[in-house]
Amino acid sequence: MVKKGVYAASLSVLKKDRSLDVDATVNHAIQTIKNGLHGVFFFGSTGQSQLISIAEKKELIAKIANNKMRKQFFLGTGNNSLNENIDLIKYAMEYDFNSFLIMCPAYYRGNTHEGVFEFYSQLINSAPKIKIILYNFEKLSGYKFTPEAVTKLVKAFPKNIIGCKDSSYNLFENLKLPDFLMFPGSEAKLLSGLKLGCSGCISAVTNVTHSLARKVFDDYASNKTQTKNDQLIAVRQTFDQYNLISALHSYYSLEDENYKNLLPPLTLLSDEKQKELVEKLKSLKFTKEKNLAA
Repeated sequence: MVKKGVYAASLSVLKKDRSLDVDATVNHAIQTIKNGLHGVFFFGSTGQSQLISIAEKKELIAKIANNKMRKQFFLGTGNNSLNENIDLIKYAMEYDFNSFLIMCPAYYRGNTHEGVFEFYSQLINSAPKIKIILYNFEKLSGYKFTPEAVTKLVKAFPKNIIGCKDSSYNLFENLKLPDFLMFPGSEAKLLSGLKLGCSGCISAVTNVTHSLARKVFDDYASNKTQTKNDQLIAVRQTFDQYNLISALHSYYSLEDENYKNLLPPLTLLSDEKQKELVEKLKSLKFTKEKNLAA
């Protein structure tokens, strides 16, 4: 079960032939958890979820089922197809994975509240024990949840709709529901969200800011003076100047060339932009090796 905390939309590591490197992807997630994260979500948008095959996703699910950290592993689906979503969910539930981060189907613009409600209704009716964190990200899906739309889903399915990742940032400051998890999609909003009663964050950039974000989270929980939040925000804002997937893989590829492998149309940063990113992070006194604030 997903709880309050700091999570990453975990990176997917690929082989040279652009197939999913299951072992490397799992090892990446484990390392970020060891560095401070409460857990990770495989196959979010940062994990190239729309580009990775159902078969590869199932291979990873089977792999992590017996991992000692499995209680800290959660899943996105990353599918537009309703039936493929249902198929993947049912497969994962056979391995006792019940919590999912799910965005409504993308591509077709002009989605209505009624249509999105029907999409989630079909998922729940097909898998009644599912726990869903709604993924609010208009930039990718073309649909923005309103507080009213979320409330309607929660009232209809109170045991199933347990939270929301808000990457459109129109909900986390305003939507207040009892026993409902709210996660801003950026660690730059982690502290401000916690002060408003949010549950933490689910972010792409916590793949590298894991320890800083955990430090901010823990210090807030312990009512300690914040010493790392300004740096955390500055690092996030630096990554936000680039395509996040490109920047994160370029950054990690400095140490491991496997991170250079991306599925088209995604690409790495140019050499010039990669160097620029590294220099900006150094100016903030941030390096992954020293990212041990937690």
